[in-house]
Amino acid sequence: MVSSSLSSKRYTYIHESGSETRRGAIDIHHVIINRSRSTGYARLMGLAFFLVILGVSMYSFLEKDNPVRTLSWSCLLSGFFVVIQSRKLVKKESIIIMPTFGIQLETQYLSGKTVSRFIPIDKILKPVLVECVTPVTCYWSLSLFLRGEEQLTLVFKELRPSLKMLVPIWKALCTVISTDQSEIITEEKHVVSG
Repeated sequence: MVSSSLSSKRYTYIHESGSETRRGAIDIHHVIINRSRSTGYARLMGLAFFLVILGVSMYSFLEKDNPVRTLSWSCLLSGFFVVIQSRKLVKKESIIIMPTFGIQLETQYLSGKTVSRFIPIDKILKPVLVECVTPVTCYWSLSLFLRGEEQLTLVFKELRPSLKMLVPIWKALCTVISTDQSEIITEEKHVVSG
């Protein structure tokens, strides 16, 4: 069931509320790229066409004896490049928050491949919003402090959603993490006093 959604020029954010568990509801947050599948493939085909033209122009520049061989190699190489690049195009990234167990980070590519990573709830110390500054641009990122790891773990590795889209996810993570940590502290007090 879709609870809320936001849309910008590049991304659409969708928040789904799932089934109820003992400690709370499962939350699913999606950030989807607004470009259509055909737009990504059109760019790749345009790039492949450019590579074919580049191969033909290299043939005329180098003046080889066999134009068919040069054209076939350029087509083969551009096709290989298109296949490699299509695997890298991201369709959406999702975070599934399961209050009892942990969170699952998913990246879905245009090729249909999905990469998932599960992080147990007791390993998460704190979710943080970080402002990332590069020489060209500035953007916000949602990261996690994890127990036993020196570096921050990015929630969205490929996409850069706006701060408006990251804040609801950050609040949901803070709610789940603070609830679990207060319960752990309460349980430790009972064990020590009892």
